[in-house]
Amino acid sequence: QVQLVESGGGLVQPGGSLRLSCAASGTIFSISTRGWYRQAPGKQRELVANIISSGPTYYADSVKGRFTISRDNANNTMYLQMNSLKPEDTAVYYCNTMGKLRPGGFEFNYWGRGTQVTVSS
Repeated sequence: QVQLVESGGGLVQPGGSLRLSCAASGTIFSISTRGWYRQAPGKQRELVANIISSGPTYYADSVKGRFTISRDNANNTMYLQMNSLKPEDTAVYYCNTMGKLRPGGFEFNYWGRGTQVTVSS
């Protein structure tokens, strides 16, 4: 019922930029957080950035000052602007939304399938 689709990944040289998009379809009654995660080969999935429902944003120390998370409510789309990319940013990036499908329902994590970001010269 709820679908998240990432796009915008690709191959970029160190120091370059990419803008990831996450388009949402379906209806979520309420949302707690929206965010971006990433997972590199052999490593655990980690939180990159998120937006709390009340407005504050959070960034992992490794990306702070380089990445920016944002939303376009009119298009129901979330973005991750990535600047000054480093080889260690190479990973599959996943869009995530935590929310409820109906009043009084359970809180679920909804995930996209991921988009590959490769930073290499």
